[in-house]
Amino acid sequence: MPNRPQYDVAIVGASIAGCTAAILFARKGARVALIERDPDPAAYKKICTHFIQSSATPTIERLGLADAIEAAGGIRNDFEVFTRWGWIVPPPTRNVTRPAYGYNIRRETLDPVVRKHAIATPGVDFMPGFTARELLVSRNRFSGVLIHGADGLQKEIQARLVVGADGRQTRIAELAGLAAKVKPNGRFSRFAHYRNLPLRSGLRSQLWLLEPDIAFILPNDDGITVVAAMPERAKLAVWKADPEGAMHRLFDSLPNAPPLREAERVSPYMGMNEIPNKIRKVFKPGLALVGDAALAIDPLWGVGCGWAFQSAEWLAEATGNSLHRSDKLDRGLEAYGRRHRFELAAHEFLISDFSTGRGYNPIERLMYSAAARDTVCADHVLAFGSRCIGVAAFLNPLALARAIWVNARHAMGANVTGNRQLH
Repeated sequence: MPNRPQYDVAIVGASIAGCTAAILFARKGARVALIERDPDPAAYKKICTHFIQSSATPTIERLGLADAIEAAGGIRNDFEVFTRWGWIVPPPTRNVTRPAYGYNIRRETLDPVVRKHAIATPGVDFMPGFTARELLVSRNRFSGVLIHGADGLQKEIQARLVVGADGRQTRIAELAGLAAKVKPNGRFSRFAHYRNLPLRSGLRSQLWLLEPDIAFILPNDDGITVVAAMPERAKLAVWKADPEGAMHRLFDSLPNAPPLREAERVSPYMGMNEIPNKIRKVFKPGLALVGDAALAIDPLWGVGCGWAFQSAEWLAEATGNSLHRSDKLDRGLEAYGRRHRFELAAHEFLISDFSTGRGYNPIERLMYSAAARDTVCADHVLAFGSRCIGVAAFLNPLALARAIWVNARHAMGANVTGNRQLH
C-alpha cells in the first residue's frame, strides 16, 4: 500500500479563502497544512474594497465568525446606487428573501480575525513564512507541495488535496498549468482611508455609476471610510499626477456625496493601474483553486471577499468527505467545478463585460431606471447587485414585466405604487 500522506489537505495562502477552507476541512476531520508566505500572523491584504457582500453572510455565520467580526468593529452593510435616473435605495420592507446585510471591515482588522480562528481549529497546522516552489506529483495527480522558508529551510508537504488560495497572482495555478483567460478592464482604481467623514447616507455604502467613471464610499470599522474611484483609463495620467485633487474634484461633482475636505485622510492613495479579469478552470486531479486564484474579477462590485468565503465552502462541501479515495475525490472536484461555474459564470460574464467601460445595455437601462422609480424593482436590483440572486432570477419574466410597467407608468406621468411580489 502507498505511504499515507502527512496531510489530507495542503492549503497555500492563509487569507480569507485559505482560512475558510482550512476551518471547514478540519471540521470534517481532515489534517490540514495551512501555508502562508508572510511570517506575520497579523498580515493582511492592502488593496481591497473591504466590502463583503451579503451573499456571503450565511457562510460567515456557519464559520462562527459573525460575532468576532462585529466585536472587531465590522459594520453591517447595505448600499444605495446612483444612476442617471436617480438613486436606487433599499426599501424598508424587502420582497426578495436574502440575508439582511453583509459586512464592511478593513482587511487590517478582518484578516487576523479569520486567521486566528483557523489556527485555533483542531486539525490545522499553520506554517507561516513559507513559499510554494513546486507541486509534487504521484500517479498522474498532484500529491503535495514543496515549500521554502526565508531561512532556506525546505519541506515536502504531502497531501491528498492541494488547494491554491494564493490570490490573483496565484503561483499554484501557474505551477499546475491552469492558465487564466484574461479579459481587459477599461478602468483603473484609486482609494484612500478617511477618518470621521460625515456621511449623508448614515452607515450605508454608496455607489455612483457615472458611465463610464465609478465612485463609491464604504464606511468601515474604527471610524474609517474607504473613499474610492474607478475612472476610465483615458484619465490615468491626471489621477497619477494628483490623486487627491482628482478625487476631491470628482466627489465635489457627485449628488449626495460626503465632503472629503471635512475629514482626515489617514492613508496614502492606493490602487491598481491594471485590473484585468482573470478566469481559470478551478481543478485538476488532486488540486483545486478558491477565491481570487480561481476567479479574480473587477473589484467594482465588491464580490472578491464574499466569493472567497463562498468558494472555499463549496470546495469543502464537495470534497471534504471523499479525501481518502482518489476516485471519489476526483468526482468531488468535478462537482466543485460545476458548482463554481453554475454560481458564478453568468455573474463573471456580466461583470467582465461592464468592466470594459461601456454604457448601459438595454436590459440595464430598463432595470435601473425602474429601480429608481419603484421600491419593488429597487429591492430586486439590489438583490442582484449583492449577488444574492443569479442572472436567471434577475431576468425572470415577472421582474422584466414589472420594470416595463413601472417605466410605462412613469412615461405617462403616473405615480407608481404597489408592492406586488416578484418571487
